[in-house]
This record gives sequence, C-alpha cells and structure tokens, in this order.
Amino acid sequence: MRGAGSAKWVAGAIVIALAATACGGSDNGGSGSGNNSKGSGKDGGTWRMGITEPVAIDPYNAQESEGILVTDNLFTGLFDPTADGQVVPALATSKKVSADGKTWTFTIKKGTKFTNGEDVNAEAFIRGWNRVAVKSAASDVAYHMAGIAGFADVQSGKAQTMSGLSAPDPYTLQVKLSAADFEFYVKTSHTVFSPVPKVAGDAHNKAYNEAPIGNGPFKMQGKWEHNKSITVVRNNDYGLTKAHLDKVQIDILNPNNSSNLEYQGFESGQYDWARMPTPQLTAAKAKYEPQGEWIGEDTNGMNYLLPITDNGPTKNVKVREAISYAIDRDAIIKGVFQGMQTKSTTILPPVFKDVYHKDLCTSCIKQDTAKAKQLASEGGLKPGSTLNLAYNTGAGHEEWVQAVQQQLEKVLGVKVNAVGKPFAELLADQQKPGATGLYRFAWGADYPTPDNYLFPLLDSASINKDASGKVTGDNRERYSSKKFDDLVAKARATEDQSARNELYKQAEKVAMDDVALIPLWNRTQLRLANTKKYGNVKMDFHENPNLAEISLK
Repeated sequence: MRGAGSAKWVAGAIVIALAATACGGSDNGGSGSGNNSKGSGKDGGTWRMGITEPVAIDPYNAQESEGILVTDNLFTGLFDPTADGQVVPALATSKKVSADGKTWTFTIKKGTKFTNGEDVNAEAFIRGWNRVAVKSAASDVAYHMAGIAGFADVQSGKAQTMSGLSAPDPYTLQVKLSAADFEFYVKTSHTVFSPVPKVAGDAHNKAYNEAPIGNGPFKMQGKWEHNKSITVVRNNDYGLTKAHLDKVQIDILNPNNSSNLEYQGFESGQYDWARMPTPQLTAAKAKYEPQGEWIGEDTNGMNYLLPITDNGPTKNVKVREAISYAIDRDAIIKGVFQGMQTKSTTILPPVFKDVYHKDLCTSCIKQDTAKAKQLASEGGLKPGSTLNLAYNTGAGHEEWVQAVQQQLEKVLGVKVNAVGKPFAELLADQQKPGATGLYRFAWGADYPTPDNYLFPLLDSASINKDASGKVTGDNRERYSSKKFDDLVAKARATEDQSARNELYKQAEKVAMDDVALIPLWNRTQLRLANTKKYGNVKMDFHENPNLAEISLK
C-alpha cells in the first residue's frame, strides 16, 4: 500500500499466527465462524475526518491509504489483518493447503449477503478476482494475484477467467497456483481479493466505481462526490460483528494543504481524526498527549526515495549510492521532524523482527560527503547536472524534501528540480514511460509478511509494463534482478518459516546492494483522535482509524 501521508504490532507473533497448514491439514474458527452480534460499546455518532482524493474505492483498484480506508470498510474478504499484525479469519471458516503448496481450499461462511441482498459465496469471490485480473481492467493492484494459475493468460487477453479458480460447491473456493506459495492465504487479506455482487459488472462500470455495493460493516450513502466527500453508514445486515458508528463523514480536502486542514479541523471540533503539519508536531503533542488524544505508533511502513533504475542518471547504481551517502538523515530527523522519526538503514521495517538486519544499507548509516562525490563522479553524475525530485503536496513533506534538495545540491553540486504534485498525479507520474530521477515514496504493508515488500516493490513481475511502456505494478523504480526474483520465488515455495525468513534476508541484501530503493526513515505515524467522545479508537493495520470497532463513550 502506498502511503500518502492501537498497539504496535510485533512480527515475531506473526510466525506463530500465520503458520500455514500443509500436507492436507486444515484449521477452523476465528471471526469467520462468529455471529452477527454487536461488539461491546455504545451505538451512534457520526465520525468525521478528512482525506485527499483517492485513486479508487472499488476493490479492483483501491491502492493507497485513502482508498483502502473506504474499501476496507465496504467489503469483507476471506481474512483480515489485525492492528497487531496477525491475520485472522473473516469469511473463511477453514483453510487447507496441499503438500506442494500449490492448491489452497477455503470454506466460506454461509448466510452472509451483499447490501443489495445477493449471496456472498464462492462464485462472488471468483467473480471479484477475475474482474480485477482481466486485461481490460488495467488494475494497478492486480499483481497481488500473479501467483494464481491462469493469471498471465488473463493479463495478456488470451482468457477472461483464471483457470486456477473453481468452486467445488457453493461455499468452497479452490485456488490453484502456478508456483508454490505457503503464505498465499495471507495475501487474501488485501481488499483486491474482495468478493463482488453480480451487479458490479466489469471494472469500468462507473456507477459501481462511484458507489460500490459491498458486504462489509459499512455501506455507501449516495455516491463518491469527487473532490468533495464520501459518506458511509452502518450496514445493519452485516454478517459478522456489526459496527457501532451510525455514519462516517469523509471530507476530501485540497491536497496542497490537507494536513493543515485536518489539524485545523481537529482543533475546531470539525474532525475526530487528523494528521498534523510537521512544524506543529511538538506543540500538538504537548497539548493533546496529556488529554489522551495523541496517537503515535511505529507501524509496518517505511519511507524511501524511489530512484528510476532503467532511465536517466539514477540508472547507474553508483549514482544511487552517491545520493544515499549525500543525505544527512540524522540532521533532517532532528531539525525537521523534531526527533519524532527514526533513521532507516533497511528496506524491510524493524517490526519484521525475524528478518530485520539493521544497517544493511551502509550508505544510510551516516552522511559521507567524500564517498558521495567519488561515487557520483564514477557514475557519471557531474556537477551542474539536473536531478528531478517529485513529491506529493499537502501531507507535510515539503520541509524534509527541501532539506534533501539542499543537501544533494551542496554535496554533489547538482541542480535538484523539486516538484510538488497532488498524490494521484505523483502516482501517475511514477508510472509514465520515460520517468526519471527520484520520487518521494512510502510503503505500508497490505498484509503482514516481508513478501509484501519484496515482491510488489522489487520483483520483476511487479513492473508489469503495458504496450505503451507504462508501469502498472508497484515496482515503479523498474528494478529487475533474476537473482532477487529467484530468491523470492524460493521463499514462497518454502514451508518452514525460519528457512523462508533466511531467503527473505538474502533477497533484501541483493536489492540493497543494488540500492534499488533509498531508505530514509522508519514509519512512525502520528495522529490526533477524539477519545473524549469515542472509545476503542486505534490505528488499524493500514494506519487508518479502526472505524468498525469505534463506539460512543
């Protein structure tokens, strides 16, 4: 999940929580076998917050934190990621994987429905997954399904449905994979794997794109008013634990100053959840932490500079390393972030404790101007050259981007062309054929496994260029290494968790040696929340408020 912008979760627990059942084994239970009763807490209230314009709220293309916020509350899939990094059953009442890791069988909870009354069954899941994968959908997140047999044929236009999907009976979904993947069920917690009703039509059904009919704890009230608002209300017929909030009112804010508008809205009582502009962090913490309205979490996300590796000056690995050495991360954290971030020296976040290898990025540990200049010279980046640096506006990035710009210009003698754009434009710009230079880039895991960093961000299969050369996957830097790809594939085919982790470590080192991404700081998310009026307010796995669990006090 691309970041625009409550307990800390510990990856060590994931090893136990996510152990897949192999050799014909199965497991049962979880929320998927529960009832549709209310959770504890009082009903009522309208939760108010602001976001920037999402790319999509339809599962076929929901991708950044804003779109996921809405989609995740409109739809319920087989499994859900919890705030503490576990994956628990939602509509899946059991799962079973074959001994070779290539066939998964899921049993689906009976009796749940979409908000239009259609049954949620195996065919609804098959319908939703094929709707995403088909070539005409041009989905940016279809690559999550790349392991399913027949995906390549559907993406190429040779077929309309994936051969690996079948329904032996109405509430049994069987998934055959093209290669072994003992963590496949973890991936199904992504919203792209949501079921959809028959009325959804194809991925470009505008009526459905604007007002998706789902099966989640909330449902749309009216349609998405672009650049204005999105409103959802409680789904009283939800098949699992019902939400308490009556309504969630989401204003869509000007992307050029959205964090300021959120902060001002919280201070005035207009909003119940808000980000803060970076210069206001110290004052906001001093004011709201004593009141219990400050949330600060080390999350599953990371912040990077994304270098385009197949074009322009950053095509050269020495130039990428020079850029990394030229950045004084410690000075930026102290001066810009007021000490509220921590330096990153890895691609994978520290929360993946079993694979975390601190200081893997040697050029990230400490600024070294001499090495930076030497590497830039060897890589052909001459003083006076122009280097593009694009970032999204309105989310508090201006200050640190300016600091990076000044450091690169001072150390390397280059002209850094720093350009701010609305988030949706930044994402589109990364995809364009001929993109060059550096981009502000953040990533929060869609599901809790190192694979969700390594495969989408760095695997060759996640570039997925169309006929025009546009990148449709999340490997926007266009990094391609057979050695890396082979290690990720081998990890997926490894049943033993500890052996799989060792392969993840090796893959990360290959990519880090190539400076495929330039780590900046680990992801610490800071929010303000109206805990005076509402209870059980936390930051969910996707760094959004846990809307389905919030209740009135």
